[in-house]
This record gives sequence, C-alpha cells and structure tokens, in this order.
Amino acid sequence: MNENDSSAQLIGLRLSIDNIDAALVHMLAERFKFTQQVGRLKAATGLPPSDPERERVQINRLRALAEESHLDPAIAEKFLNFIVAEVIHHHEQIASTGSIETQHP
Repeated sequence: MNENDSSAQLIGLRLSIDNIDAALVHMLAERFKFTQQVGRLKAATGLPPSDPERERVQINRLRALAEESHLDPAIAEKFLNFIVAEVIHHHEQIASTGSIETQHP
C-alpha cells in the first residue's frame, strides 16, 4: 500500500469516526431529555436524585452488552458512570432550583 492509499484510508476511517461521534452526541442529547423528565418527576414526588439499585442494574446490563459486542466491559462501565454522575448532578439541580443550569464556553 502506498502513501496515497494509506492517507485516503486514514481520511475515510476518520470520517467514519466523526460520523459516529456526531451520532453519539445526538443520542446523549436525547437521553438527557428523558433523564431531565425523570429528574422533574423525582423532584415533584420527593424521590432522591440517585437510585443506586437502578444504577447497579444498568451497569451490569451495559457490561453484558459490551461483552456481546466485543467491547471491554470496563469501557462501558466508565461511560455509564460518567453519564450517571451527570444525571445525578442534574437531578440535584432540578430538586433545588427547578431547572438545570447549562454551561456554555
């Protein structure tokens, strides 16, 4: 394979990665729309922002999905832990202020 072929292949692979990153961002936005609704419902009914049992079940579920997809389960768990921490933070904000403060650069 010559340098031009390698360069074209690299560009193609990176374009695929960029498309997947864009899809991930859109999916996260959709997910957070639902978790914000959950946060408002929890605040209205006096439920705590965190649900450790739900989190445990979700981590186990994603680890199993990762294994089925030939992805290191630790990556799936780290990913979910990050999301859960953000969701809990949002739920705490909703419970205390009624809304979520977003940060923009």
